[in-house]
Amino acid sequence: MIAVIDYDAGNLTSVSRALTHIEVENAVTSDRDIIAAADRIIFPGVGAAGSAMKSLVRLGLDQVIRQAVADGKPVLGICLGTQIILGFSRENQTPCLGIVDGTVASFSEVFAASGIKGLKIPHMGWNRIQMKIAHPVFAGIDESDEFYFVHGFFPQPKDEAQVLATTDYGIDFPSVIGSGNLVATQFHPEKSGPPGLMMLKNFSRWQPC
Repeated sequence: MIAVIDYDAGNLTSVSRALTHIEVENAVTSDRDIIAAADRIIFPGVGAAGSAMKSLVRLGLDQVIRQAVADGKPVLGICLGTQIILGFSRENQTPCLGIVDGTVASFSEVFAASGIKGLKIPHMGWNRIQMKIAHPVFAGIDESDEFYFVHGFFPQPKDEAQVLATTDYGIDFPSVIGSGNLVATQFHPEKSGPPGLMMLKNFSRWQPC
């Protein structure tokens, strides 16, 4: 069973529906015991880093997520869930979970520093990913496949070996990160049609080494 973590950070129905569509048992929950007992975890989310971290701490889910990763349980981060597994977010100047060493950067700051103009923020819509490191969760994904993004911030792991894929939006930003039993996408697989469903199916079967 996959536990989809509910921490008051957006509508999680689409994630659950996508899993149900591919016949994967799942539960949307904030119950720490259910999450701890699950075979694997999806950590999604939309919204702001500051309020999300407050909710995680209030519900005691920050330690549950850290423990799941430490225990070797397969964990998938999505969008905001991808960002706040890092150490610090420029959004709200927020200390985050610190599971991955690095920071969450702002498109607006990076574009301003680089003199990039004319691109809308947030980055919203369909875009491709360029795999840098082969990963079982992306088995069968074609380089022409597109995924759905909506975000104004993006993850920047300190260790480049943790950048599994990048996406071009004015800059090449990390769009998939991970290591060991953790993989996280800046895009929304549950809103990305057949390629996203294939990715979720791969995750549901993935057995990290």
